[in-house]
Formats: sequence, structure tokens, C-alpha cells
Amino acid sequence: MKTEPDDLKSRFKRLFRSMDFVSKHPALEQSGPEGRRMGDIYQQLGELWEFLALQCRHGEGWRKTREGRTVCKICGTVRNVEERWILLPHDKRKSIGRRVTPNSKKTFPNKKQASIVEDSIRFHGAKVKVDVHNAYRSKLLGDRALDIAIAAERLVDVEEDGVECSFSESQICLQLKKEKQGERPPSGAFVFELPKSVLKKLPLLIELDENDELVAVGIFRARNETKNE
Repeated sequence: MKTEPDDLKSRFKRLFRSMDFVSKHPALEQSGPEGRRMGDIYQQLGELWEFLALQCRHGEGWRKTREGRTVCKICGTVRNVEERWILLPHDKRKSIGRRVTPNSKKTFPNKKQASIVEDSIRFHGAKVKVDVHNAYRSKLLGDRALDIAIAAERLVDVEEDGVECSFSESQICLQLKKEKQGERPPSGAFVFELPKSVLKKLPLLIELDENDELVAVGIFRARNETKNE
């Protein structure tokens, strides 16, 4: 869940007051269940600090500490230190970020200003990339080309074992083979436009509901089996 800048600043103030209170609690200096509970609470507050710090953009600048370090005035993160970790459960459902969509009707001068989310992650061998942006101006084929407008869009790409599936608001594209440099670009056609001789080479399974609406498309992949020698 993303936090607004003003609310983020107040959250950090409350968090630091709570951490100061727990860190000075007398139970921490004694053995027993109460001391362990206070230690667990302090650890959890530290994890919350880390989570909120990932959302801070250090908009109010930096300050010097007594130790000579430069830290953010809002979140207290040390400058130029990238040792950040996102703590996720090992064997439970994992959630990173939240679903966002284009949020402005304005056309921005470039993609950097129009970008909302541009992030990727490798998860157990699969690559997931999310690109969400508002409309922006772009040069086609270099600076001398025509200035065009790129539409606002939410794009999601999933890549696994050389196969890439792309999602947008208007289309879902499954790419089994990437185009190599120098090759002729592939041609496109709807299924009903293809002759039977071509359809026989397409291992497609199309699923329809009771209203004859498309609900799924399956593509069977040929595997090169290696024989044991």
C-alpha cells in the first residue's frame, strides 16, 4: 500500500516515538517472557521502518548525524546505501506493491515524467515486468523523426523458458519465438483467414463458454526429447 508524502512523514514520527519507547523499556534489561515480547515488538517496528523507507523519495533533503553520516530528514535512511531488503514470508502468499493504472489525462513531455511504475522481478526462474505510464510524447526512429504521442497504458510481461506473455488493456499476446536480427518480420492473420493446410500445423485448443465466448486458448509445445545412450 502506497502512502502519500505528508502522511508518510507523520507515520515516521509516530514510528520513531514507538521505537524510542520500546528501546528504553526496562523489560529489555531483564530475562523472561516480557523482555522477549518487547524484543519482538522492536523487531517488528524495524521491519515497518524498512517497509516505509522503500516509499520515501527523500524530498526534504538530508542532514548530518553526530556520527558524521548523511541521512534522510524524513525516513532516516543513510545516503548512498542500497542495503535494503523486502521481507516476505517463505511459504505463504507474497504480495509486493499494489495494482495501479494510468491516473492522468495529461500528455507528458517524456516517458520519465509519465512513468508510474516500471519494475521487474525474477521469481523462481520466471521474470515478471510491470510498466504503467500515462500518455507521453516520443520521437519515432530518432530525434529527426515525427513527434508522436504514446498512449497511457498498463503493460505486464511474464517470461518463462523462452516464452513471453504480454498483457495490456486491449490485447494479450503470447510469443513462442523471438524474432532474430536479419529475419523477415512475422506476418499476422486471424484464424478464420488461414487455409486448412496452415491450420493443421497449429496445435491450438480454443475453449468457449455456453455463450460461445472465448475463455481460453491452449498452445501445445513440441519438446525435443533426448534419447538415453
